[in-house]
Amino acid sequence: MTLIENMTWILAAQNATGTGQETQAGPVWVQFVPFVFLFLIMYVILIRPQQKKAKEHDALLKKLKVGDRVSTNGGIIGVVVGLKDNKVSIRSADSKLEMLKGAVTEVLVEKTSSDS
Repeated sequence: MTLIENMTWILAAQNATGTGQETQAGPVWVQFVPFVFLFLIMYVILIRPQQKKAKEHDALLKKLKVGDRVSTNGGIIGVVVGLKDNKVSIRSADSKLEMLKGAVTEVLVEKTSSDS
């Protein structure tokens, strides 16, 4: 017999005869405490910051106006030349692009000599 088979027989014999260390079951709600704790940690670390970032992005899109210099999630930098419901037109170099407002990731502010 192998070591694993021996261990299995020993554990089965202990369970059949009892070891004298019988544990008393606690309340059922105690079993859920670790899950609640993990959910709270995930909320604080993952969910809450993501919600905050989404609110900031929505505020940025609401403040967007013609003439703003913007960067998109595709890496295109241009100036806003037109706004519609959920679309924005930007001019980048010699081309005019129309894209969804959600593609705008930030409004770029150039530093002027009076700001320093």
